[in-house]
Amino acid sequence: MKKAETSKWQISEEQRALLPSVSGNEINGLGETQHRLPDIVYWPNDSVNNAAQTQYENLPKASKHPYGPLVNFMRQRSAGTPIRKIYTDFENRAPKQLDDISSTVVDDTAENWTEKVKEFVLENEGNLVGVTALKSEWFYTSEETVDLPWVVVIGVSMDYEKMQHVPPTDEDLQSAIEVGEKYNQVDRAAGKLANWIRAQGWDAENQGGPNSGKMLLTPAALACGFGELGKHGSIINREFGSIIRLSCVRTSLPLVADDVDIFGADDFCTQCQVCSNACPVDAIASDKQMVRGEEKWYVNFDKCVPYFNENYACAICISVCPWSRPGVAPKMAEKMTRRKARKEQQ
Repeated sequence: MKKAETSKWQISEEQRALLPSVSGNEINGLGETQHRLPDIVYWPNDSVNNAAQTQYENLPKASKHPYGPLVNFMRQRSAGTPIRKIYTDFENRAPKQLDDISSTVVDDTAENWTEKVKEFVLENEGNLVGVTALKSEWFYTSEETVDLPWVVVIGVSMDYEKMQHVPPTDEDLQSAIEVGEKYNQVDRAAGKLANWIRAQGWDAENQGGPNSGKMLLTPAALACGFGELGKHGSIINREFGSIIRLSCVRTSLPLVADDVDIFGADDFCTQCQVCSNACPVDAIASDKQMVRGEEKWYVNFDKCVPYFNENYACAICISVCPWSRPGVAPKMAEKMTRRKARKEQQ
């Protein structure tokens, strides 16, 4: 683990020239007390032209989104590295065009479909899978909601040892490469599931990352039992900790929703300062903040993104998280669950 010192890091003049006048925290709704739909704040969907592109050097110089130029700055900075091959390896991701929906509709119970879906995901590159009812409040203001009642969220775990090589550097890109490969893997898993559902005669559409897609994935993942939101702004899962990547499939297939999984990670984060202390730019607050009418953990976008951009996506906070150490999360979850139960009985 390479710990950068806040006082020594300064944003490059090249990137500073691309900073928009609008604050990313403002776009995110930091300090807003009323609920509203989210806006895309980073990874805008128009920052890449199409799947025909094979070179980062061919990326557009700008995007319609205020932070599009910063996204392209990072991608173009990665153009001469192995990272480029991963994110332009479109054949190794979900297909851009899904299969046609079969004209023959296969009938089964929601319970059986849910079991079959989970079995399929776990046999086709997914490490986590959960189901929840799709909510319109998760869609970005720039995107249209879809008439599909269910969302299947898929997660894959990243390799802990590779994720200890953070922040990535020109000499050591292990963690950045691992992130990219797992984005591809979880995207493939969603594409496979969407096509499998469509083969049963039901509608399905997939969404992967890193581009924003139609909706936020984290709230859906929390709703389907993937875990709790950590102080670092990412999910803490009771099995894999914080080093997971997400995708989803929205579908008309009848399914049964999973329960949320509250095991005490939130209480743990209240006392823990590991990610806050490790952040080179002091972007992780010690207390929850109000964001679009909800009090939650929040990472200061304006502090985080410039460092994120110039350090190949960083990933320090999720890599140092105590929950991410192999074999630790299940034991910690049991301990925190017992502690939580004792408090409730007092």
